[in-house]
Amino acid sequence: MATLHLASWVNALKYSDLPQDVVAAAVRSFYNWAGCAVGGSNHPATNIAHVALKPFFGVSTASLLGHKGKVLIDAQHAALLNGIASHVHDYDDTHLDTIIHPTGPVASALLAVAEWKGGFSGPEFLLALTAGIEAECKVGLAVWPEHYDVGWHITSTTGSIGAAVAVSKLLSLSTTQTAHAIGIAATQVVGLREMFGSHTKSFHPGRAAQNGLMAAILAQAGYTSSERALEAKRGWANVVGVTKPGLDESMGKWLGLEPDTQGLGLPTEKKAGRWEILRNSFKPFPCGIVIHPIIDGCVQLHKDMASKSLDVKNIDSVELTVHPLVLELTGKRTPKDGLEGKFSVYHGAAIGLIYGKGAPSQYEDQVVQDKGTITIRDKVHQILLLSSQRLGIVCKHDAEKFTSTSFSLETLTSHIILGGSIADFKYHQVNATADKSFGADEAEIILTMYDGTVLKKHVQHAVGSVEVPLTDVMLEEKFKDQCTSILKEGCEEASKALWNIEKATDIKEITKLL
Repeated sequence: MATLHLASWVNALKYSDLPQDVVAAAVRSFYNWAGCAVGGSNHPATNIAHVALKPFFGVSTASLLGHKGKVLIDAQHAALLNGIASHVHDYDDTHLDTIIHPTGPVASALLAVAEWKGGFSGPEFLLALTAGIEAECKVGLAVWPEHYDVGWHITSTTGSIGAAVAVSKLLSLSTTQTAHAIGIAATQVVGLREMFGSHTKSFHPGRAAQNGLMAAILAQAGYTSSERALEAKRGWANVVGVTKPGLDESMGKWLGLEPDTQGLGLPTEKKAGRWEILRNSFKPFPCGIVIHPIIDGCVQLHKDMASKSLDVKNIDSVELTVHPLVLELTGKRTPKDGLEGKFSVYHGAAIGLIYGKGAPSQYEDQVVQDKGTITIRDKVHQILLLSSQRLGIVCKHDAEKFTSTSFSLETLTSHIILGGSIADFKYHQVNATADKSFGADEAEIILTMYDGTVLKKHVQHAVGSVEVPLTDVMLEEKFKDQCTSILKEGCEEASKALWNIEKATDIKEITKLL
């Protein structure tokens, strides 16, 4: 029984069970989240929600981040609003195997409860945070990728479960109570991918945090749910993962119910398992993560152009070769504002080439709407590579113009007539040597100037990926870039306190600084 198995694992987990690298990953995850939450605290999406919901606030027990402990609201709404703020710039962490932003829902709920109840030490907080992130990512892996492909926003559909697990652990709920909390959270499924590019995307992790917090508090009071909420025929996995082949086996593999020959399930004393928090990554750019390889490459090309005294205004064309997921998730050709710009690979390429960086300031509405930005953006084209194993060829095709009904073999192969049909072809992203498929964090950019100069950049793994992670120094720069204008002279103190969270005797000491 997956639900009870997960609840038992949560209940048994001790701080001493966490390897040091897992503790370090938890500290980094919370540090990054706090910077994103403070950085998004003044965003219109956060402010609108704050003002609109103010009539419903209860007893003031938890901090609204970005105000250095001076603005307190009730814990449920603190979880919601801090969750919105932490995700609104799309700058928060990403579990690359599932594209879940794991810390947002979990930390937003956990911090609100820790401050409300009081007296929780750094180690207690980090243990609960880790438990929630692990639960969230494991159930996400069990239904990935079909669950996401059909249209669910996996951050929030799994986030409520992770938040419930984290709060249950912090409050020392029993195994049965934790199982009920998981069930209460699981029934509150939230998040549609249709909302990407609007305020509602950031609402998803905020609402997941609020739902998970409420689930744990209800369970603590004796509120019940199905103890088979995850695995039952009409439970969470079978409903949101209805298109997933072999769902039972997948649940068993990732939640450690079956013989774990691959070492993927939940880590226990008897099985090493796999810590998902170690596969968490941190964004150098505040946008959809699949755009990062393109921005990374374009930032490098910006430097190359500067070294050759080439003016960005003299760019004739920019050709991108990307993983097919990039076009699906970030194919907005004409974003109308900053939020939509976060889902436009064209805008990402343009700002990398123009500014040599991709900070939150490059996603302000005025930058997205700037004529110079639009001019460069319109010169960007995505190229998909198509292959036919039967015909033994690999061909380039403009991704925007490709549909299964709009092109012929003649146009695909530069007018070489081949004895085949469109069914012979499939998407096949290959690297520079054309011997293996592109990864989701890989890209190639070919830039052509009006004078015929060609510059090329191939990004094997984008900065911020597990293979090329942000260092602590880079994380700190990111934190201060977001928080200095908001926390002023208190930014340095807040940064130090977050790095030293393991030594905190009461988490309230830290929230007063944020």
